[in-house]
Amino acid sequence: MSKRALGKGIDALLGEEEKREGPGTLEVALSALRPNPSQPRKDFVDARLRELADSIRQKGVLQPVLVEADADGRYTVIAGERRFRAAKLAGLERIPVIVGRFSAEEKLEIALIENVQREDLTPIEEAQAYRRLMDMAALSQEQVAAKVGKDRSTVANSLRLLKLPEDMQSALSRGEMSPGHARAILMLVNPADQQLLFRRIVDRGISVREAEESAAGLNRGKKSARKTAAGEKPSQGRKEPEIRAIEEKLIEKLGTKVEIKGTGKKGRIEIAYYSTDDLERLLELLKIRG
Repeated sequence: MSKRALGKGIDALLGEEEKREGPGTLEVALSALRPNPSQPRKDFVDARLRELADSIRQKGVLQPVLVEADADGRYTVIAGERRFRAAKLAGLERIPVIVGRFSAEEKLEIALIENVQREDLTPIEEAQAYRRLMDMAALSQEQVAAKVGKDRSTVANSLRLLKLPEDMQSALSRGEMSPGHARAILMLVNPADQQLLFRRIVDRGISVREAEESAAGLNRGKKSARKTAAGEKPSQGRKEPEIRAIEEKLIEKLGTKVEIKGTGKKGRIEIAYYSTDDLERLLELLKIRG
């Protein structure tokens, strides 16, 4: 299994497997298949599985499942676990598979690529999968990003989510707040302030922009900012829509508060950081340090 094939995605990988193992597929009994223990995704949405099962009843399994043969004569699903589960729901007895051989690193990498490219992971599941891949293969963030076809900053911002307390990670997985809200919480130095802003986000549904402004104010220790986090809506400056749109893009890219002061013709950009580690992260993202 070449590393280049993994970087190209599942379709390229399947094509290479067919060349290496021989043309065509096998028909295997569902009872002979077992789930992938390295599967990054832990939650499978029942409604979406039922929709896929309905499609499989009508058209069958159109894309073979990638598996590995086990010593006991059974097979472990490496890629295509949703199809495997949906086929069981549809009442199928056998499905098409392609058999390959994989290292532990490759199993995780393949499952991660499949899920990330199809956006099937929660933000926390994705971050945990990146971390496992980095630890297992001693990879850098840049190397992981290259393998899954993402920007390095995307992987870095994803990994930062693992710094959240467990209750906040759970809320993020349940969709009670967005990754943007989570990054605003991570701007805060004081754990008590993190909890304060977290409750504001979950209970009152403030926007990402409001969360960032509250976080910046809390870090400065302003009394007015604490009132904002407790329930008052922050004032909005009069900025050109284009400037605010650029601010939002920079915030998403850098994972911290960014403010543009000026107009489209002249001004300055202020980028906030809240610890030495945060500064080092920003310098790396901005390519100021190698």
